[in-house]
Amino acid sequence: MADKHGLALAGVGAGMLFAPVTFHATSGIFLDGSVNLMNEMRASGSALFAVGLLIVAGAFFRKLSFVSALVAAIVYLSYGLARLLSLAVDGMPDIALLQISAFEIVVGVICAVTLFVFRDTENAFS
Repeated sequence: MADKHGLALAGVGAGMLFAPVTFHATSGIFLDGSVNLMNEMRASGSALFAVGLLIVAGAFFRKLSFVSALVAAIVYLSYGLARLLSLAVDGMPDIALLQISAFEIVVGVICAVTLFVFRDTENAFS
């Protein structure tokens, strides 16, 4: 499962890094092409791409599985919960962003539950 969620995150990161205008337009976000804004989008995309690859690595390297699940839970829940905060503070976003929020929260909860359930299992993450 971590490999799919890691690939999804790496895909989002790659979209933001290599084609930020097109990528964001799919969610109804239109970037104005400002150099500073593009710089910020690409930097964020690079971080998400790298984290996504780390999560994928946890599916193949047992020693990274705990870190992978922990990072996945933190990243997905932080994005999902931040979007809920934005909903409360800024108002209703495009439906695509609401769907993304739900996905992020569900994946984050699954990762957090996985960490909790397997925390005492001998060698579960080693």
